[in-house]
Amino acid sequence: MTAEHQRLAVNSTKTVPLAQWGPYLSERQWGTVREDYSPNGDAWHYFPFDHSHSRAYLWGEDGLAGISDFFGNLCFCISLWNGNDPILKERLFGLSNPQGNHGEDVKELYYYLDNLPTHYYMEYLYKYPQQAFPYTQLREENQKRGKLDPEYEILDTGVFTKNQYFDVKVTYAKQGAQDIFIQIDITNRYTRAAEITVLPALWFYNRWNQGSFKEKPLISYVNKTTVRAEHERLGDYYFYYQPPDKSFFTENETNTEVISGVPNETIFVKDAFHDAIINGKNVAELSKKKTGTKFSPVYKMKVNGGATKTIYCRLNNKWVDHPFPNTFKDIFKVRKQEADDFYSAILPKGMSEEMAQIQRQALAGILWSKQYYHFDVEEWLSTSDGITPVSLSKMSGRNNDWKHLKNQDIVLMPDKWEYPWYAAWDLAFQCISMAVVDPTFAKHQLLLVMREWYMKPDGQLPSYEWNFSDVNPPVQAWAAMQVYNIEKKQTGTGDIDFLKKIFHKLLINFTWWINRKDINGNNIFEGGFLGLDNIGVFNRSFHFPGEMQLEQADGTSWMGTYALDMMDIAIEIAMHDRSFEDTVTKFCEHFVLIAESLNEHGLWNEEDKFFYDVLCVTGAEPVPLRIQSVVGVTSLYAVSTISKKAMDHLTDFRKRMTWFENYRKKNNKFWPNEERSNDEEILLSLVPKERLINLLKRLLDEEGFLSEGGIRALSKYHDKNPYSVVVEGNTYTIRYDPGDSTSDMFGGNSNWRGPVWMPINFLIIQSIRKYGEFYGDTLLVEYPTGSGNKMNLSQIADGLTKRVISLFEKDAEGNRRLYGDYSWFYKQPGNEHLVLFYEYFHGNTGKGLGASHQTGWTALVAELISEYGNKNE
Repeated sequence: MTAEHQRLAVNSTKTVPLAQWGPYLSERQWGTVREDYSPNGDAWHYFPFDHSHSRAYLWGEDGLAGISDFFGNLCFCISLWNGNDPILKERLFGLSNPQGNHGEDVKELYYYLDNLPTHYYMEYLYKYPQQAFPYTQLREENQKRGKLDPEYEILDTGVFTKNQYFDVKVTYAKQGAQDIFIQIDITNRYTRAAEITVLPALWFYNRWNQGSFKEKPLISYVNKTTVRAEHERLGDYYFYYQPPDKSFFTENETNTEVISGVPNETIFVKDAFHDAIINGKNVAELSKKKTGTKFSPVYKMKVNGGATKTIYCRLNNKWVDHPFPNTFKDIFKVRKQEADDFYSAILPKGMSEEMAQIQRQALAGILWSKQYYHFDVEEWLSTSDGITPVSLSKMSGRNNDWKHLKNQDIVLMPDKWEYPWYAAWDLAFQCISMAVVDPTFAKHQLLLVMREWYMKPDGQLPSYEWNFSDVNPPVQAWAAMQVYNIEKKQTGTGDIDFLKKIFHKLLINFTWWINRKDINGNNIFEGGFLGLDNIGVFNRSFHFPGEMQLEQADGTSWMGTYALDMMDIAIEIAMHDRSFEDTVTKFCEHFVLIAESLNEHGLWNEEDKFFYDVLCVTGAEPVPLRIQSVVGVTSLYAVSTISKKAMDHLTDFRKRMTWFENYRKKNNKFWPNEERSNDEEILLSLVPKERLINLLKRLLDEEGFLSEGGIRALSKYHDKNPYSVVVEGNTYTIRYDPGDSTSDMFGGNSNWRGPVWMPINFLIIQSIRKYGEFYGDTLLVEYPTGSGNKMNLSQIADGLTKRVISLFEKDAEGNRRLYGDYSWFYKQPGNEHLVLFYEYFHGNTGKGLGASHQTGWTALVAELISEYGNKNE
């Protein structure tokens, strides 16, 4: 066991398997629903970026390259000033949803370089321009652009073209669980010397104004290089730092004069450091103050071209006479080596250095995405923020039926800037990547979202804070089995207790789906947008008036997948506990009924040989919405095999299913695709073999779904063949749209009408691989379609995996496809190893689009690399 594995073993014995200190500080708290107290739910305008420097938050904190304890009480981050900016750089800048031509978007260059599950070693790189940061330019240029135009990014502004910037690398190395060394390296990438001011800031999350504590926490002066932070729950901490030029104290309190025009009672407000550094205002007063709730030493330095200067700090819960002994720098080397040892132990052997680097940065990103998330919906609805009074419209508005939801946990975020709130189905995918490095925490996260302070009493899982009632695909059961199998492969032992715990909660959620999303009781399911935003020709969450209903191919397929995944979990448990055998039968029978509905009730179009959503109007013929999208491919996900060992052991299940099959076939009722191999392994799937072949023919067509970087969400066929439908006198049209979204549906910052999405590709690859393991060389199909090159399905799964991985690889000229026109920057010395994990990828070019740090599910590439690497060792 590596040193990190030993620490993880200790963590696994805790109720919450989590280090007390980690990268739990959000990268954006402004513009979130939980900070929005407006009567009309306009979160972006109510708490804009321009308020974030001056206004105290109510539900959390944010900062640059920061850390906090797991209740977010005490926070640390860096603040920077290049001598030209109007504000300190203490948080990442980006456009709000109304400001961006494709919705909200961060406009910064930053990278998660390294991390360990216990956060004993972490690296974060931020690139800070020496010229004035182009805040106005980025806002104005993007607002000039329309939906059809590309986004105007920071690399378009010219501030990085001559390498006139600083690399600011922050490294954390823990000496112990509550003893953290901090190294801040400032490297001048320009040829000439440049000045920079650095403020390593320590502050308390403002809970005292809400009456949460008996005593207000306090940071107080100890000596010229030490302050003490006192907190009634956290205890005492000492912050040690090297001799600074100055030291400032202030309070984490709103500057009311700036925010609402009300004069301040004191000069010691949240943004006091901004005024002091930039305008020279109240410098003496801030320097003389010896206590506060926000503190920072100040370092003003001149860094020669190509040179590096370093600042060291230390945060410890104990007093130390000599906080920086002669050998203190060794801790960074030791922890770095431990990180190398850990990843060497868990990742496939024999990979290229580049593949290993991509994997490690992907996994570092998933670890950096942990965030303290605090939201009590009942309190939020019924109280004021001190600026806006409680309104009836707010109390009856967004999330008003989620009053039970009281979250205060460390949760994996899809992207800590673009999506600094959890999303139910994103979290399920994240847990698969997390299981590679920390299966205990992955299991904890899957169980957490099903606890009573998340799951609704009726069994619905919260979607995301913009609308907790939105419905995401039910992937939790599938993710639970993925996590279970990853850990079982690592340790040789499966965690049956985990499966039992999650199975009980999933039963409640499965029942919610049956009761709420199958309106006619015919096993044809709705679900609305199902996480796929604008994939429909119209908003699939819209409820049409009158006798009109949308029957969804993917809603039904997801439920077939859900039933089969529940059967798989039940089989695994029943092999150890026969009391679960009846539930194996229950979910297998339910799967049969859903498979019948999908295949027999009009969702399969025999002419096109594809599954479509169907619009049903009372008294009229159903209208298939003939859109070739991943909606029609979802049926592939429902595939499972039952081993002979399981059938021999589960005798009652075998007896019941034999009767059930005979009964249905005798009465000419549908029976799903079931095949037996020579060793009597049984394959169950939603689609019969012939339909599987037809679906694969479309899926593997390079003029349709197949791109160089993987499977597109919408077929390229619709580029020349847009689809339109008239509903209630309105014409709705959809066409292949391979880049950024050109519609405003669901905020307009995500596009499912052509790009390549990692989670869908991961599901497709896993499913095709399972088919391939069963059929072997008995089933060969063309890959790509029309090429004449026939392959078995395992080989095709490998081929698709290689295409997805190729998005991240460097080509012969050193370009990564995901960077598109910005490859020039990532070919410069020192930048070659930097990889970003975008939300989705252009359907033609592979360029990364959407959120730039979506390791929430794009980190799945790490698991694809592992599977491909292990398979080809």
